[in-house]
Amino acid sequence: MSLMLPSGLESTRSIAGVAPQLLAAIDGARADLPAVRSAVLVVVDGLGAIPLRAHAGHARTLAPRMSKKDIAAAVFPTTTAAALTSLLTGVAPGVHGMVGYRVLDPAQDRLVNQLSEWESAGVDPLTWQGAPTVFEQACAGGHPAFAVGLKEYADSGFSRATLRGAEFRSARSVGERVELAWELAAAHEGALVYCYLPEVDKAGHKHGVASGSWVAALEDIDAALARRVPDGVGVLVTADHGMVDVPSHRQLLLEAKDGWHDGIRHIGGEPRMLHVYTEPDTEPAGILARWRRDLQGFADVISRVEAIDAGLFGPLVTDAARARIGDILVIARSNVAVYDGEADDQRGRGMVGQHGGLTPEEWRVPFIRMGAFAR
Repeated sequence: MSLMLPSGLESTRSIAGVAPQLLAAIDGARADLPAVRSAVLVVVDGLGAIPLRAHAGHARTLAPRMSKKDIAAAVFPTTTAAALTSLLTGVAPGVHGMVGYRVLDPAQDRLVNQLSEWESAGVDPLTWQGAPTVFEQACAGGHPAFAVGLKEYADSGFSRATLRGAEFRSARSVGERVELAWELAAAHEGALVYCYLPEVDKAGHKHGVASGSWVAALEDIDAALARRVPDGVGVLVTADHGMVDVPSHRQLLLEAKDGWHDGIRHIGGEPRMLHVYTEPDTEPAGILARWRRDLQGFADVISRVEAIDAGLFGPLVTDAARARIGDILVIARSNVAVYDGEADDQRGRGMVGQHGGLTPEEWRVPFIRMGAFAR
């Protein structure tokens, strides 16, 4: 099967290129971003370029600064674990190995949630995600590195996988986090500062992109980013992915009574991009053909080989990453979500805003220059 990539995906700058650009800017090298005294990377989790434009009246700081060229492509899958890791390492998921939300640990033959199950699954973040972080690279070059976020993220397994090398600083409100990031960049010459803002993503999951809660979260972030950037400090505002709203009648449930689990050992990933792992003694080709037929019109169903050959996980896929990718991938189209009806935890079916797929709403994100980066 030939997978049709979204128009412009291959030609658009990738968020995997952000880390090298920021390092070049603080090193004084002229690249896509000009040389600066210090740099701040602001990641607004879940803020797609399309919904930002659609709500431009609620984002009077960000929206006017985002021209048609001020966008970047997320990585595949368009999920936080994969995309944030690419932003913070400068490499694609095929290299850093964070290939989905819940993926197979072959050594234990179990699924591991890449955001929250490191400790409970006994997975070592330092070996599972071995690519050097942008903070480690900055420190190696003699630059201070800081990560600003919520206190509860300070010691998580995901933070140890992605924030290595950074000095973690916490603040509760959006405004306090942005202010702290500005202060750190101004006080430390040559610093690289990361500021993480998850509020839009949380509001979208719970209430949807079209909701008042999502708009309120956007307004709060936009107001915080309106504060004056210190002289000589470059600020880049981007996101890990966007989001689409999935109404309840667009949820497809894969139940064992309908034969969906025949020959299947694990169903991982997330509802808009499933990793499907077949039983070792099962021929995946037959299952692939059946799933492709039965999900026609709702999702693109492809094999691991097809996904890798299409470059979805990047131009290089390591052996470790390959082993974590499903035998079959189910990439939801439009505003569909596909759920494992036999999963122990069904709370995810209450989510409105979702991501993981390849719609423009999910993979197009802002690439907004502010402060000394502004053109």
